[in-house]
Amino acid sequence: MVEKLLQFATDNLLLVAIFVVLLVLLLLNEMRRGGKSLSNGQLTALVNADKAVVIDVRPSKEYAAGHIVGALNIPHDKLLGRVGELEKYKGKTLILADTMGQQAGALCRELLKSGFDAARLSGGVSSWKADNLPLVK
Repeated sequence: MVEKLLQFATDNLLLVAIFVVLLVLLLLNEMRRGGKSLSNGQLTALVNADKAVVIDVRPSKEYAAGHIVGALNIPHDKLLGRVGELEKYKGKTLILADTMGQQAGALCRELLKSGFDAARLSGGVSSWKADNLPLVK
């Protein structure tokens, strides 16, 4: 199978090059539009230094099943309507955590427009679980 893939790539070099360029452009666009992306280690360091607050934007039921220690739960569909509650955290980085890192980017962008320092957890709570980091119920 690998031989066939390599044969296809060499026979269709222009198509493969166009695909790679489009893939890189898509990835760059996705990274840029969602604000800063933080690793699990970066999140932990910021929270431990009291420089960040984790906002879990998953539905309440998922939050109750297990969340990052100290995370506040404001479901993604209610976050923009509850921005006033976050004013007390204006001096800290708001780190948005969703299930897999898909929805947090758009919300992060909106918070940045509202004057907050916002970032998103790369890979969401799924990456947190994959690294065997603790969740509380």
